[in-house]
Amino acid sequence: MTRIVLWLWVALASWALAPAGPVLAQDVPLSQDAGTQSTLDYEAWQATATRAEAALEAGRASNSALETLRSDLAVWRDKFLAAQNTNKARITTLQSQLTALGPVPEGGESEDISARRADLMAQLTRLQAPVLAAEEAHTRATGLIAEIDRIFRERQAEELVSLGPSPLNPVHWTPSLEEVLGTFHDLWRETYANWNNEVRQAEFEQAAPVSAGLLLLGLILLLRGRRWFNTLGLRARKLSKRGGDVWGFLVSLGKVVTPFIGLMVIMQAIIQTGFIGLRGSTVLNYLPAWGLSILVIRWLADRLFPEGDGPAPVPVEPARRAEARGYATLLAILVVISAAIDVLGSVGNFTPEAEAVIGFPVVCLTGLVLFRLGQFISAQISLTEEAETGGLTYRNRIIRALHRLAQVVAVVGPLMWAVGYRNAADAIVYPTVLTFALLGFVAVLRKLVNDVYTLVTRNEDSTQEALWPVLIGFVLALAAMPVLALVWGVRVAELTELWTKFRVGFSIGDTRISPTDFMVFVLVFALGYMATRIIQGTMRSSILPKTRIDVGGQNAIVSGLGYVGIFLSALVAITSAGLDLSSIAIVAGALSVGIGFGLQNIVSNFVSGIILLIERPVSEGDWIEVGGKMGYVRNISVRSTRIETFDRTDVIVPNADLVSGTVTNYTRGNTIGRVIVPVGVAYGTDTARVDKILREIAEAHPMVLLNPLPSVYFTGFGADSLNFEIRAILRDINWSMAVKSEINHQIAKRFADEKIEIPFAQRDIWLRNPEALRPQASAPAEPLPPNAQDAPEGDDA
Repeated sequence: MTRIVLWLWVALASWALAPAGPVLAQDVPLSQDAGTQSTLDYEAWQATATRAEAALEAGRASNSALETLRSDLAVWRDKFLAAQNTNKARITTLQSQLTALGPVPEGGESEDISARRADLMAQLTRLQAPVLAAEEAHTRATGLIAEIDRIFRERQAEELVSLGPSPLNPVHWTPSLEEVLGTFHDLWRETYANWNNEVRQAEFEQAAPVSAGLLLLGLILLLRGRRWFNTLGLRARKLSKRGGDVWGFLVSLGKVVTPFIGLMVIMQAIIQTGFIGLRGSTVLNYLPAWGLSILVIRWLADRLFPEGDGPAPVPVEPARRAEARGYATLLAILVVISAAIDVLGSVGNFTPEAEAVIGFPVVCLTGLVLFRLGQFISAQISLTEEAETGGLTYRNRIIRALHRLAQVVAVVGPLMWAVGYRNAADAIVYPTVLTFALLGFVAVLRKLVNDVYTLVTRNEDSTQEALWPVLIGFVLALAAMPVLALVWGVRVAELTELWTKFRVGFSIGDTRISPTDFMVFVLVFALGYMATRIIQGTMRSSILPKTRIDVGGQNAIVSGLGYVGIFLSALVAITSAGLDLSSIAIVAGALSVGIGFGLQNIVSNFVSGIILLIERPVSEGDWIEVGGKMGYVRNISVRSTRIETFDRTDVIVPNADLVSGTVTNYTRGNTIGRVIVPVGVAYGTDTARVDKILREIAEAHPMVLLNPLPSVYFTGFGADSLNFEIRAILRDINWSMAVKSEINHQIAKRFADEKIEIPFAQRDIWLRNPEALRPQASAPAEPLPPNAQDAPEGDDA
């Protein structure tokens, strides 16, 4: 139980030291012999390994003894891991020399080569001996550590399923109460004995002023500190228009630090009296941790359910937030009471029956408050979220599901304790409370990240859509995972073991890839990539514009430099990371098969892209037509080319279509092109006069070149008109549609001034038998009956 209550101390410290554990273990002296071989005390290692094997075989060692033994084995394992790199450079050189000599020919080889080969093999064997010994010892240490971890897991499982005394048995009530009262009586008797001690009284008389001053100062800080910083936080948020939430967060930390300092001062004042005995000091030493736990949970509740109508990380109505803060504070107090009972049990040597009976009311109250909090949060989320958006977001669905799961734990935990499974109940109820505290802490930090981002960018609207706050929040969630594991009973040694395995890396063939190698690869590749981009930018803006290379050629050179730079950066990064590409030849062969079947289109487009950059039949900015699509080339990438049509839509064309298909390039080499403007005039018009007018219109246009002169052709006799065409060469073919429009405007104006008719289609319709369309005469009406005219109206006759 003490481990659970001290989670803030143990979890954070263990999480901070977990990555550094293996590194600190390497500080054990490891001498190296001038780069030839490592010298390890294998006799001492043999003694440690033999002792560990004997303890594992006996199976009677305590948990503390196994933890100590495991720590020693971890130190040795780190030493052996470091020793595996002994003579690495020299061994690589010798292997390269042997490779250069090649295999022994069937007919034999000369004595000089044979002697040289034997000498190199002898050196290689001598240098590899300590490496092989270190690898064997490392494997042995890893196996022993795995066996110890397995024993711990088995003991934890046995402890969880062990059936203890039931607190509902009345037989255990009186002895349990007597044990509790006896422990308090022992504490009081120990303190009273010190009070009657003349030496202690004399010391107290001397330290009384200091103790009284410390006690008064501690009480002031403890009772008034939160109120001071609460008022200061409200003023900071009002005075600072920008970043008020950030300053409010920083000020709110004082509501934890100041009362905690007051608590430490009070504890020091009590110690200064000299009346506290050994048992009382044991309990008193836990007082700062208990107080800090309550202060931190109360601070988290203030941040998760803040006062006022502002937004909150957990959607709760402003009028009900005080109730949520009360539930959180009450849970913290109950967890501290449970820890205090655990400490008193260790001081007073409580029996299992007493621990079960005394802790049962506390776990029942904890379950009740936890159930009520889960019910309250679930209802509030459903009420506020559905009222605002009409549904629940993914995040709030998870929050509601967790609180409903907490309700289940709140019921199952006390029932298991009542039956007798106290360890199992203790392992699910209190870690659930601490899990919610940890998740709340992460939520508060994520809100702080958003507030800081808003303060830096000065844009509140973009915070919800920004990438950096999301990435930082993801990192915070990952960082909380080790702490969450510690809360649920994972040992620190198990976390350090995971880190060690991660640090050692994994093997592909004969190559071992570790996180360090990966970081080196990423760093070198990033530097090479940045250098490539800098060179590309320099070439594009400073060097290439001063040459006579056209724009398409400049883009091809810049793109080619990018591909070459990325390839070289990857190659240098792989070499710097120490990766042996020959060891992954199988993977490369499988990749080649994949390229031959599944990736052939991609490879074809890639090769076509290289051809386009080298031959440059199409360049960026060209007006082309391919596959029935016409537009401007905007970008040529490795796989495809992007064409912007005249409708302002992008068409992605695979590079293979540009190389193997038919492509019309209207602006290849230059922008000069021909435009054709057709026009028709009525029959009977003077054709020579029309020819002259059209030439004058074409030659007068500023975009039409006069060398060669524009031409006018009488193309033929149409069904309705005499047909002419203006054919002119333009300075820039990109303006062809505008030029045609302007020439048509001029033609219409000149023809109107010159009384020249532009005919339109007319048709005369002759009907062969028009009489068929005339209406026929109507048939004669039948005569009425004789008496019909005399019949009265409405008569049935």
